[in-house]
Amino acid sequence: MIFRAVTADPADLDRAVAHPADGPVPALTTERIREELAGNRIRPEWIWLAEDADGRILARALWWGRADSERPVALDCLQVGADVADPAAVATGLLEAGHAAFGKQPGYNLSLPRGWREQPELAAAVAWRRQAAAAAGLTREIERLRYEWTPDAGTAEPTGRLVFREGTDEEMLDAFARLSRDSLDLATQHELELMDAEQLGREDFDFYLDCPGERSWWRLAHLPDGRLAGLAVPSATPYHRNVGYLGVVPEQRGQGLIDEILGEITRFHAAEGAERITATTDTVNVPMAAAFDRAGYEVTEIRLVLEAPNR
Repeated sequence: MIFRAVTADPADLDRAVAHPADGPVPALTTERIREELAGNRIRPEWIWLAEDADGRILARALWWGRADSERPVALDCLQVGADVADPAAVATGLLEAGHAAFGKQPGYNLSLPRGWREQPELAAAVAWRRQAAAAAGLTREIERLRYEWTPDAGTAEPTGRLVFREGTDEEMLDAFARLSRDSLDLATQHELELMDAEQLGREDFDFYLDCPGERSWWRLAHLPDGRLAGLAVPSATPYHRNVGYLGVVPEQRGQGLIDEILGEITRFHAAEGAERITATTDTVNVPMAAAFDRAGYEVTEIRLVLEAPNR
């Protein structure tokens, strides 16, 4: 068996792109892959194939990144032919080959419908993917809810409980660091095992600064007496406006202020004409999920994130 990246040869690329993405796990269509290639978010060297001795494609993996990424950010699609006896083994070899070429282990984002565990065929297809990902070093799992807001949901009027203003970089860095403490977000908890809150605050700041959204959108949230209450970071993806980062400082939690901050982000995007606002939160972050529910955001999918523990 041969594991290789697709070349820039048009015939080789066309063959890889046209490979059927059959099976119960949602995958990118041929048209969507071509759109991502045109946007430089998927590249030939980020599409990997497993082939038998006769050149027949047994499996395909597609990694995704931002248009300016030097290396892929995440594994987007992983397919193995239905006639392959041990799909987990083939998929493991394909992921390991890709990881070795990239010099990193990008996470794997599986987009699934709600209730996927109750669908036997889908659950089985997820099982071998999880097995392969773990064998290739992606041993940490986080399950997230993907939410979506549309104008039909409307927006809440400001209550006056919080005052929002622009902040300096130093103020924003401090807010990012303070919000990370005692966070229910699993990724934040894992990062704090490797670095302190100030270092993580800098990483979060840099991450959102690099997103398609504008730095001028960010707002600090204060109580009327001037005390910091939280942070609102409206952001964007290459596809939609989104709720980038939001939270309440530890000493002000439990008072419903997250609704005020989410409302500010939603109103901001709505005023800019957004037809869709996306957001995600961990399934274990019950307070955040409840806030999205109250604000009229709807769950559109479950995102199973598989990643290396030392990311």
